Amino acid sequence: MTSKFLKSALADFNGASILITGGTGSFGRQFVRFLLDNAKPRRIIIFSRDEFKQYEMQQQLGTAHEGVLRFFIGDVRDRTRLELAMREVDYCVHAAALKHVPTAEYNPIECIRTNVYGAENVVHAALAAGVRKVIALSTDKAASPINLYGASKLASDKIFVASNNLSGSVGTRFSVVRYGNVVGSRGSVIPLFRKLIGEGATELPITDDRMTRFWITLRHGVEFVASCFAMMQGGEIYVPKIPSMRVADLASCMAPGLPQRVIGIRPGEKLHEVMITEDDSRQTFEMDDRYVIEPAFNWWQRQAYVDLGTQPVPDGFSYRSDSNTDWLTSERLAALLQNP
Repeated sequence: MTSKFLKSALADFNGASILITGGTGSFGRQFVRFLLDNAKPRRIIIFSRDEFKQYEMQQQLGTAHEGVLRFFIGDVRDRTRLELAMREVDYCVHAAALKHVPTAEYNPIECIRTNVYGAENVVHAALAAGVRKVIALSTDKAASPINLYGASKLASDKIFVASNNLSGSVGTRFSVVRYGNVVGSRGSVIPLFRKLIGEGATELPITDDRMTRFWITLRHGVEFVASCFAMMQGGEIYVPKIPSMRVADLASCMAPGLPQRVIGIRPGEKLHEVMITEDDSRQTFEMDDRYVIEPAFNWWQRQAYVDLGTQPVPDGFSYRSDSNTDWLTSERLAALLQNP
């Protein structure tokens, strides 16, 4: 299913102007490379607040795409700057966020200013500029949140879904993609384990040996987000079908035989992650590669998805990392680590 809609999205990207907030992050860098390798956009705008990361990205990409790339210094907290960056933009991926759970717990107002007020600013700027489609990246922590990061992203999800009611004749459409931990991204446990193993650690720290997480590669995440642009009507929350793995098993795969030390769950951390709650399941239907949580809009048409062979999920369904039917083996994890 992804490949069909991915081809359609790539065709739409040809000749288009695309903006990525948080464009120098792990997702943004991969998404830009994906666009440059597979489509012919008129312009790609990398919107971020870190000039050094923008410089590094320019050096990595080289001079071959200078006519396409625009590096725009700005913060999603600054609506005026966003409105300037959004001019003549066709598609936007909102990837900017404060994502570190302990940091958000310690700095709650800063998290809210970026993740909640920043989402509002993206919506206003997109509507003012007449952007065609916007997809906001969410997280598994936004479902039944117990930490501020998850709560702020849930608020962001609600803002983007509801903003479809504001577009009027402008016609801007907003949807959300929610997925789990990204293999190898900054802040995930895999780079930490690699660092410790490389430094000759005699043990690896594990918060709880029962802990499970969803896992997705950057490449899968990028292709999934791109495919959603071709499918979206506006208001959907898309959830990819991805595998789970116990964090303790992940550590064992990366360092067989190395002892593990249980250090306890950190404040705001869950034992297992949820991407679709039982309450959301009443508005959820299943495709071969994803789940779609539909919005409660009168104008929204389920028939387009019915025509694709979708089915409502069973009553009482929830999509949890501990009850997932797809689990990573050591072999699959090794393959993902080699080709993230």
